Amino acid sequence: MALLTYLTTNHFDFGAIAKLAPEAARLGITRPLIATDAGVRAAGLLGKVLDALGPVEAVTIYDETPGNPTERAVLAALALYESEGCNGVICLGGGSPMDLGKAVALLARCGGPLAQYDPLGGGRGKATDIAPLIAIPTTSGTGSEVSLGFVIIMEDGRKLTFASPLFIPKVAICDPDLTLGLPAMLTAATGMDAITHCIEAFLTPNVNPPAEGVALDGLRRGWRHIERAVADGADREARWEMMMASTEGAYAFVKGLGAVHAMSHAAGRIEALRLHHGTLNALFLPAVLRFNADACGEKYARLREAMGLGARADLADAVAAMNQRIGMPSGLAALGVTNDHMPGIVEYAQKDLAALSNPVRAGADDYAAMVAATM
Repeated sequence: MALLTYLTTNHFDFGAIAKLAPEAARLGITRPLIATDAGVRAAGLLGKVLDALGPVEAVTIYDETPGNPTERAVLAALALYESEGCNGVICLGGGSPMDLGKAVALLARCGGPLAQYDPLGGGRGKATDIAPLIAIPTTSGTGSEVSLGFVIIMEDGRKLTFASPLFIPKVAICDPDLTLGLPAMLTAATGMDAITHCIEAFLTPNVNPPAEGVALDGLRRGWRHIERAVADGADREARWEMMMASTEGAYAFVKGLGAVHAMSHAAGRIEALRLHHGTLNALFLPAVLRFNADACGEKYARLREAMGLGARADLADAVAAMNQRIGMPSGLAALGVTNDHMPGIVEYAQKDLAALSNPVRAGADDYAAMVAATM
């Protein structure tokens, strides 16, 4: 049976940030915790959001979100939320502040420990409420502003995916103005994150035809505009299209993800390397497309059509070529990943929630081969 869930309000266009004050008032957020990171503050985007928020009782800012959000950071932000008497969360940034903000909003209402809500550990259905939550993306990649999941690196080293319709922010404010001038490498990495979401969501065997249509539309927009966005950070049309691709990718992955994300989550948990999730997705995608090819013939034809490729084009080769054109690293080794990391990546990839919805169930040897092919 298909579960078709699209539950949030999304203000989308240049100037959408003007909707922040009335939406915060509607949700009763008078003492927000703004979950963000140092880079967003340094770029001046926090100031724009504070201006748009206008006068409220009090604003508390947590700007120490790490690149891959950790349970430790969640608990630090939660302590600030509670000590300052906050009554809602505004997430500002890429996927990391949004994931951290979701976790804070959950724990503020339902209490800890966070691990009890792990859907693979018997936690499905344990979350019953979250604090009011508004999400404002400053990159075009994760789509976490409209998704039902968040990912946190736990104190024991696991990188867990938490999922529930409750975790969809009540309001998303998608203003492409906030992405103008984003550095080329971050534009490329987050853009490939959005493209990967569209491709993996489309390929999962779970039944959700509306999500598949959304995924193909997002892929069409992202594939056609990512090079323009990377080349010119001020290209307004390309920025609009990439933000829509990001949003549609997240709308689509209510259907599930796959082995790309399983491996990216597993590699992203390596604390010493601090690997960017979108970059990892870009690198792993060709190997996974080759692995899934025999099971996805008809769907691969539809992907080629959405991407504007010929009927005989090799999807994996097309993605690898795109990675090269937009300046992605040559492979995992260029990021500092070594063969010593491989057993851990393989182990955690098999346990990841995303692994369950890959078109072909991958075993340890399969993951090892895909990691080796991406080195």
